[in-house]
Amino acid sequence: MNSDSESLQHQCLDWLLTDNVKNNEQSVECEENDGVKNLLKEATVSKSSEPKLGGTPQTFQLGEIPTVQDRFQAVLKSRLQIQAQDHPPLFPWETQLIDYPDFVDEPSMTLVPTWGWMVQQSKLNLPTRLPERVFQQLLEQCQALVTSSVPLGAKLVQVVENFFPNESQALNDIAGLVLRSTYRSVNTLETMPTIQSDYLDLQPRQQIALSLLAAKQLLENLTLPLSATSPVVERQWLTSVGALNIKVEYQSLGKLTKLLVQAELPVKGTLTLRGSGTLAMATSSTSEYLSVELSCEQLNPTYTLEVEFPEIDQQPLLFVINPTI
Repeated sequence: MNSDSESLQHQCLDWLLTDNVKNNEQSVECEENDGVKNLLKEATVSKSSEPKLGGTPQTFQLGEIPTVQDRFQAVLKSRLQIQAQDHPPLFPWETQLIDYPDFVDEPSMTLVPTWGWMVQQSKLNLPTRLPERVFQQLLEQCQALVTSSVPLGAKLVQVVENFFPNESQALNDIAGLVLRSTYRSVNTLETMPTIQSDYLDLQPRQQIALSLLAAKQLLENLTLPLSATSPVVERQWLTSVGALNIKVEYQSLGKLTKLLVQAELPVKGTLTLRGSGTLAMATSSTSEYLSVELSCEQLNPTYTLEVEFPEIDQQPLLFVINPTI
């Protein structure tokens, strides 16, 4: 049977699986099949019986049977097309026909990531986007190592090595290149060229380089360095509920040293500042400004700042404050 016939069979099977055309199919099948059966019956009878008086015997040649079949298939196909136009099939979630727009042009209809901290990726200078799961795992690894005192190169390798367990040499080689790169946030003048392919379609070495670049920028975003020449540092972290803005300031009042953290929260949350066995905590019930501070005779080498938004994630976002004053 030709390709049209095979296509017709597939269409018939599809329609048999829908509820909208069961009754219509039955009537089509009965009408068309009866017509073919009658023609074949007449051909058989005319060959086996005597011709009637005054009449001409009706016979069918062997080559004429495919013509009848083609006619049957054409009629059936036409009937199915008419049924499809009169009763278009619906998606499982539809109860009636719905006209969908060709594209989404309203910001309110844009899709947001399911993981609250994911939006920060738009602040990174990367040639292509990371899948949400990859970005989440990278951030979790960076959080676990951000307070470590090991050199940045070693941190980068440790963050990414679980993704590429059999690529230790390539990891070390590419990590050296990434350390020497000047690509940072999207606000810098030196912008990385765009890669058209998705992350999962890249070669392993490309994935390694991209993961290391992301890890480097994440660690830099999570580190707040203070110095005598730069006693104030600010950070912004984008979330699915709005922007988190943080300002850390070193203040010296005579012999008393104070570390002050101010934050603008997009939703209700908690700030926790820790250092040398002491902590300061502040909680808000709405989106507002919060501040926490620790006073001491001299600054500790490391402080940590936890920002928790129960609305988007049970795991807080961890920053490290490194005073070198």
